[in-house]
Amino acid sequence: MKPRGCPVPHTDSGLNANTVGVTSYAVFLRGINVNGISIKMADLRTALEPLPVENVRTILASGNVVVDSHLPGSELKATIESSLRTRFGYDAWVVVITTHRVAELAAACPYPADDPTTHAYITLASDASALDELGAAAAAAQPPDVSVVRLGPEAIAWTAPVGATLETAMSKLTGAARYKRSTTKRNLRTLLRIGGA
Repeated sequence: MKPRGCPVPHTDSGLNANTVGVTSYAVFLRGINVNGISIKMADLRTALEPLPVENVRTILASGNVVVDSHLPGSELKATIESSLRTRFGYDAWVVVITTHRVAELAAACPYPADDPTTHAYITLASDASALDELGAAAAAAQPPDVSVVRLGPEAIAWTAPVGATLETAMSKLTGAARYKRSTTKRNLRTLLRIGGA
């Protein structure tokens, strides 16, 4: 099954209207507070505050941070990854997207956030080719995941039955080591919250 959906166009750059040249970014840490990598959110905020960012705030305890910065997204990504590796001593990878874009992607997700039988997820990527591979691999899986929708170059939406997320092709694929540098997944409820931060 080929991933369906029309990519969501960007409507603006995510610039913070209150400060010229400052962009509001969502930073998604990959693989913390699982697999033995434990970082308290207060410690994460403390590690990021000396960087060229402002208004550092964490959302939930799963490695979601919202910051304002003058840096372009690619430079902010490299800066944060370097800081996390130095401060916490692990192989840190993050995905950085403007909060405005996160809101666009969450709003475009065709799945409900509150279905009692199904979880809706969005896999985010810093490398569009990784999502190309993931989408193709999920489509070729047997049995194929029923619902996989490409939202844009940086996002694929997908669903999983409640209690069976880890059994889906997308969950297994995104857990592969080859994708850890460039992808991470969040449930739709989390992204709706971050997009409104």
